[in-house]
Amino acid sequence: MDLRSSLDGLKTLLGVTPAAAETAQRPKGGPAPDANSLTTDRATLSSAGSEVAHSAMDGGVRTAKVAEIQAALQAGTYDVPASAVAAKIVDAMLERGK
Repeated sequence: MDLRSSLDGLKTLLGVTPAAAETAQRPKGGPAPDANSLTTDRATLSSAGSEVAHSAMDGGVRTAKVAEIQAALQAGTYDVPASAVAAKIVDAMLERGK
């Protein structure tokens, strides 16, 4: 498997354009990166990741409820009716259409 083509495919799925990615990763005033260079490591974080971290710090997470569900999952007793799952799927689809 070619790692570069997999990364390019992932960038396409995420909607990252090559020009935007190079501009975001290049230090200001620095030279343009060599396209064939594998000597540097880069990491980027999406705004979604920071939003999730921020919401967890806001106390929006009901820790007692999360602990209850985790215990039920570990015990094998957590059950969600299929009708509830179907209703949530339909609701989500209807919200997207608006």
